[in-house]
Amino acid sequence: MIRVALPQHLRTLAQVDGEVQLQVDGPVTQRSVLDALEARYPVLRGTIRDHVTQQRRPFLRFFACEQDLSHEPPDALLPEAVAMGNEPFLVVGAIAGG
Repeated sequence: MIRVALPQHLRTLAQVDGEVQLQVDGPVTQRSVLDALEARYPVLRGTIRDHVTQQRRPFLRFFACEQDLSHEPPDALLPEAVAMGNEPFLVVGAIAGG
């Protein structure tokens, strides 16, 4: 099982508490994890990735194993610790301001 940690506003939208656990078939990539997340919680479609381009939304970042994966290709394999369920895939709301 893949563990996904969502920011509070997305947990509220999806009506979940804490981490989400997902079954991902095949290679564990950003794309496969987000596809599984959106399939299980359709209300999240378009909140993390753009509906058309599938690009990460501004002000959201992806982290795993203390690495910023936000600019990695969507089909790059996630770290083994994430694939094994030992570490979560983090969707983090970025903070902006002046």
